[in-house]
Amino acid sequence: MPKEVVISTSGLNCYGSRVMTAGLNTSQYCRNPVLLWMHRRGGDNMPIGRMENLRVDGDRLIGTPKFDEKDEFAKKIATKWEDGYLNMCSAGIEILEYSTDPSMLVQGQTRATATASKLVEVSIVDIGANDEALKLYGGGKLLELAAGQDCDLLPLVKLSKPEETPRPEAAAQSNENTNSKNMKKETFLLLGLAETATEEQVHAAVTALKSKADNAETLTLAAITAQVDAAITERRITADRKEFFVNLGKTSGVDALRQTLELMQPARKPTDVIDTTKDAPQGQPEQATFAKLSEVPADKVSKLRKDNPNEYMRLYKAEYGIDCPKLED
Repeated sequence: MPKEVVISTSGLNCYGSRVMTAGLNTSQYCRNPVLLWMHRRGGDNMPIGRMENLRVDGDRLIGTPKFDEKDEFAKKIATKWEDGYLNMCSAGIEILEYSTDPSMLVQGQTRATATASKLVEVSIVDIGANDEALKLYGGGKLLELAAGQDCDLLPLVKLSKPEETPRPEAAAQSNENTNSKNMKKETFLLLGLAETATEEQVHAAVTALKSKADNAETLTLAAITAQVDAAITERRITADRKEFFVNLGKTSGVDALRQTLELMQPARKPTDVIDTTKDAPQGQPEQATFAKLSEVPADKVSKLRKDNPNEYMRLYKAEYGIDCPKLED
């Protein structure tokens, strides 16, 4: 049976803010209810499904993920979802209106409350910052708000000052203590820890984040190196240019490197362009080697198809990526 999920509520979220369910507009999203993986859009990051039965239940926005079973990656995510290895959704929301009125704030809130917003997309995520996981969009771009970072779309709450004005040095010390406390709270929230977390727990969380980042960097470098090695094998580049293209991949990314290498034509041996059959002794023709069918001279295609059908079918598959239809005599 399909598993429902809570997408958003009006509770305190990972930004120290709240998104009021009553002010969340889902009409545009319902016209195209895309389901993404980890908020990734564009390029090769295609939707992995759609969100069905989207509705508001009390203060909760609820829906049922429907995965694209024809997509291999989406099928993997669907299996982990149904088996309980993935359990969280995260809403991508664009803030339209906000309020810093004390009546709209709850204890522990550090940013304004979004009173009007628009649902942009919903994503399956591996680890959410807390039970009210969400991402914010501004001007069509995904926002990442660091602890204490101000933002016009979702500003920090300005705490009221006491009537009695303290001495300058005392005020400075008080502000420093307050800022330190707020930064500590924001840091704990970002690490997914309670405010009472110990130093050992904080150290373990930071170590885990660093390990995850190091693993991601290692996987990216491996993918870049594999692409460069493949390009050398295909004679698109020479081995002495390997370091240059690896560095290019680190700077521009795996996708940009792949596109660059694909634009480079493989180097061709002299026998690829020279008809060696002219100088071969009669009765012993020497067949030139080609990488794909389009490299065979037009006036040689028919002869190749007739005299060497196996080679013709090999070049056909290299050209079009599918087996050659059976050749008729």
